[in-house]
Amino acid sequence: MLNTSTTAAIETLPAPPAPAVENGFASLGLIEPIVRAVREENYSTPTPIQGQAIPHLLQGRDLLGCAQTGTGKTAAFTLPILQRLTQQRRAAAPRTMRVLVLTPTRELASQIGESVRAYGRHLGLRHAVIFGGVGQRDQVQALSRGLDILIATPGRLLDLMNQGYAKLNGIEVFVLDEADRMLDMGFIHDVKRIIAAVPKQRQTLFFSATMPPDIARLADGILSDPVRVAVTPVASTAERIEQWVLHVERKDKPALLASVLKDPGIARALVFSRTKHGANKLILKLMKDGIRADAIHGNKSQNARERALEAFKSGRIRVLVATDIAARGIDIDGITHVINYDLPNVPETYVHRIGRTARAGASGVAISFCDREERAFLRDIERLIKKPVPVVENHPFKMNGHAPAEPRAHDGGQPAAHGQRRDGEHRGGQQRSGRGRQRGGGRRGRR
Repeated sequence: MLNTSTTAAIETLPAPPAPAVENGFASLGLIEPIVRAVREENYSTPTPIQGQAIPHLLQGRDLLGCAQTGTGKTAAFTLPILQRLTQQRRAAAPRTMRVLVLTPTRELASQIGESVRAYGRHLGLRHAVIFGGVGQRDQVQALSRGLDILIATPGRLLDLMNQGYAKLNGIEVFVLDEADRMLDMGFIHDVKRIIAAVPKQRQTLFFSATMPPDIARLADGILSDPVRVAVTPVASTAERIEQWVLHVERKDKPALLASVLKDPGIARALVFSRTKHGANKLILKLMKDGIRADAIHGNKSQNARERALEAFKSGRIRVLVATDIAARGIDIDGITHVINYDLPNVPETYVHRIGRTARAGASGVAISFCDREERAFLRDIERLIKKPVPVVENHPFKMNGHAPAEPRAHDGGQPAAHGQRRDGEHRGGQQRSGRGRQRGGGRRGRR
């Protein structure tokens, strides 16, 4: 069975016969065992990206997908890949794989692995997940048998390639997921080295939540006559997310967070901190205030991350503090509130963050704290989303003379509790400077 705590793990599942099941996914041309697995996951209607992408992918077309987080893109590429592997069965040679899914973080790799296991439970296919930060023995063993699907992060995959444990010459389908985050994390050179080792005759699926020029150029270089799917305009925010900003002095942010979290309507909150150190300090403060919380970031062990995520999913804690990179793999329904404790200095990251709420047709609330140094970041965000973020004026730690980024105040309002009316870790190459931001720096530690 797949064991993401130790990573590698091979999975082979039986494929018992069953009567055909008709639903919205069947109408896309998917085979019965896949439709049945999807139904067992309680999904009946395809999301827009699934409805648009799956028929083309079943025909073998390349695809360029620009999709906001939470749109169902993992199933959009996983389901047709599973069908292709089932209908064109062949054994992968040792140390090779038929499909490679490349993703930037260990959390996202694990999440995709869980989706492959769930949707492929009736197909008898073999897959593994590999990433850094853990021992490689189980990963090497999984690769030695040959795989139908490998989900991997770039650094560990290159390590195994260089040691001769992984060969990419048998790949039929290559998926590059979260390409914009690959660029942001400094993995783009690793990605290009991996692409160079993949056969030119292949189906390529390219997904990115945002489409800056560098990512568009990369896509143009590896795709062949792709179908283009953009289910939500680039850098737009989900309509069901109610957004608010609270102006506050930096020193008052911890007390403001504790005050906000006293609202019982905040059932499950994801709090974003810019730095790993800041996330740890927040957890200590919240626990001191009697608020059950935990943190995930790059300095946490994989087991510690997974324990925190499981506690958050199960409701044992209602607050999870995360950095952008660590949070990229989080796919949890029922997050009622996203709180930007630190505003991101890359406006597209704001869209990623708040997209963690309002999933699966639900509504949600995004609350942002803005100190004096972050006003320029707020202006950048509002230009990107093409609307002002309403200001909450009557909170207990209101900044004197805050001079909001735009002349729009919300008098007397408060962020609504859920159900009422309606990327990144601080890295040496990304610094705040005046109104703008400066990017640079090389590849970070292997993921």
